Parts: sequence; C-alpha cells; structure tokens
Amino acid sequence: MGAPWRDHPAWDVVERLSVATGRDLAGLLLDVDAETLKATRNAQLAAFGLSLLVLEATRAAGLGGRPVRAVAGHSLGEYTALVAAEVLTPEEGARLVVARGEAMQAAADAGPGTMAAVLGLDATQVAEACAGVDGAWPANDNAPGQIVVAGTAPGVEAAGEAAIALGAKRVLPLPVGGAFHSPLMAPAQAPLDEALAGAVFGAADYDVVANVDAAPHRDGWADLLSAQLVSPVRWRESLLTLSGLGVTHFLELGPGSELSGMVKRTVEGAARANVATPDDLEGLAAFLDSVVTSA
Repeated sequence: MGAPWRDHPAWDVVERLSVATGRDLAGLLLDVDAETLKATRNAQLAAFGLSLLVLEATRAAGLGGRPVRAVAGHSLGEYTALVAAEVLTPEEGARLVVARGEAMQAAADAGPGTMAAVLGLDATQVAEACAGVDGAWPANDNAPGQIVVAGTAPGVEAAGEAAIALGAKRVLPLPVGGAFHSPLMAPAQAPLDEALAGAVFGAADYDVVANVDAAPHRDGWADLLSAQLVSPVRWRESLLTLSGLGVTHFLELGPGSELSGMVKRTVEGAARANVATPDDLEGLAAFLDSVVTSA
C-alpha cells in the first residue's frame, strides 16, 4: 500500500519513523505479504505510518494553513488525529503505536478472537444479539446499519446467528488479528499504560473527538487511549459530534475510503473527500476552496 508514495517527497516520514521505532516501516509498506501484514504489530505501524505520510503530503499540497475545526480517528486512526492536532509528535505517536501493537498482539495470542460486521441492524439490536451469547460484544458503531462485533470465534458466530434472527441483512467476518475493542483486549492495557505514562502530550491545536465517548477533548489522552482498547468505537456518534461542532467538510487521510462512506451514511449533506494516493491530491485544492465558498 506504500508503493504509490515511494517517490513522493513525503516519503521522508517513513524514514523518520523507522529510526524512531527501530522498525523497518518501508519494508512493511512495500515488501511484506498479506499474512505478515495481518499481524497486529505490523498492521498498526504500517497503517499509522502511511496515514502520517498522507497527512504531510496533504498539508504540503494546500491543507497546511487552512482552518481546521476538529479532527477524529477511527480506532488506531485516533493516534494520527492526535498528531494532526499537535498533541503528539510523529515520533512519539509512532512509539506509542508500536507499544500498542505489541500489547494487543500479546493479548490476541493469549486470548484469540475475531470480529464480524453486522449489516442492517442498529446498535441496540446488535447489543441484544450479543447479550444472549457468551464471548461477544459490540465493538464498532460505524454508521447506521453497520455495527461490528468482537469476541471469541464461537461467540462471534453465535452473535451473528442471533443478529440474522433479528433481521440483519448480512454478517461479514473481518480479516483481523484479534477481538479488538472488547474485554479480550484487557491484558493489553497495563503495557500500553506504561508507554502512555512516559509519553509527552502537548496542548491540542483544536478539538479531537474521542472514540470512547464521542466527545471533543483537548487533554486527558492517556486515560482515553487506555480505555479505547477495551471500549467500543463510537464512530457514528463521533461524526454527529463533529457535525454539531460546525464541521461541514470531512477530509479522510490514509489508505481506502471507508470512513468517507460512513460520513455519507451518517451526516446528511456533508461534503467529503479522501486522499489515499498521490493522484487524490489533484482534487484537493477544489475541495479546500469549497470550504471557503460555503462558509
């Protein structure tokens, strides 16, 4: 996923983060196979590194200096959001992401689990489906009609069957390395807390909407990031919070465009764009100009 960016000036971010973490980030972005990248310790650093590369490239292409009302990141993306808001330096964020990935990998190895997306039910219905089985919990409230559950493999399967019985359209297994944002991640909290205790958090340049409570924050991030490990990602509510703060234009930075799709389904009338490859930078100026035009 890093190949489109390897000749871009922003690739310097990859080298800087490799030095800061002692990990071969370029190798993760260019050379490894899907099975290697699926490992939590690898996937998290790769996604974080590429997102920061895209952030730097986007700033250089015109985002820098433009007014930003607030930021948010989905799960791991919350660390990128904190870098964007100057709460964390890129290097500090990368070190925390490595600690988080290692801790979650150990927790997943000790208590294997999985996740599945339930389509066509609301959050209350999915909670009902999970309540009737052992080892399954709602993990991500992504958008209307898209809720992810996490837990043990038997638990997630049983919750999926219960969801179908309640009227779910589909239940899609996700190719992940563990039961993230569920109680099965509790063993990861102590080592992450140790890393968070040694991190330096700066003052936020603007509001960062947190996953755990869908509320804007400018401090208290050590506790929020610790709680995030075992708490559901309240993304649908976070998008509504951003809208309530006056956000009308949503710019997604990083691989894929899934979050932009969630914006479309959640915030009526919102303008949205995403930057995943250098080609996407070509339309950035027009999108940024539309912010000023509509203001």
